[in-house]
Amino acid sequence: MKESLLSIRDVSNVYTDRKIGPFGRIEKKHVLNKINLEIQKGEIFGLTGKSGCGKTTLARCILGIADYEGEILFCGEKLKNKTDGIQMIFQDPGASLNPVKKIGWLMKEPLHIHKTGAPKERSREVDEMLLRVGLDPSYKSRHVHELSGGQKQRVCIGRALILKPQLLIADEAISSLDVSAGAQILNLFKELHKNLKLGILFISHNKAAVEYLCDKIAVMDKGKIISYLE
Repeated sequence: MKESLLSIRDVSNVYTDRKIGPFGRIEKKHVLNKINLEIQKGEIFGLTGKSGCGKTTLARCILGIADYEGEILFCGEKLKNKTDGIQMIFQDPGASLNPVKKIGWLMKEPLHIHKTGAPKERSREVDEMLLRVGLDPSYKSRHVHELSGGQKQRVCIGRALILKPQLLIADEAISSLDVSAGAQILNLFKELHKNLKLGILFISHNKAAVEYLCDKIAVMDKGKIISYLE
């Protein structure tokens, strides 16, 4: 039997909305309404649904940067005690990368922050990771503006993976790319999953991409899971 990687149990996220005027009635609205999901180790799990259905809010809850009610367990432990094994890739790779710094510096930054390895070891890990995501080590000397959208996303994926997470969250990771670059990134996810035995939560409104990549799929609408596909 596969082991559980991420357990989401009755998770809700609520915001308050005041009607017009200082004495307007305050209403509570659910962004997430009792979400239950189970992601196994080494599984690619797809989460799809229309924009505004709560997909990104759920990702923020998993990362511990949004408040929620309910329980999230990662590797059997409460999420707040173990968020270091989760990394996230965002929709706009250009906005995720400091345009002033070179790619080599950007790739080393997570290792530096977490005080992982000696300088020579960090350089070696960056070279290996660039090759793993389909870029050669010469990219270390380039700036962000010299890269295409697909290449920027590969750098973002490499930065996320260099800390060796068990779960990678990809939130609309291909929506800002053209069709060709998006297809290449999907195939990269497949390759990384196969070689690293990586758990991936792939969030996208593109149902065709989700069906191509994922082992299991949950469909969201208005803050709820409305169906599961396998």
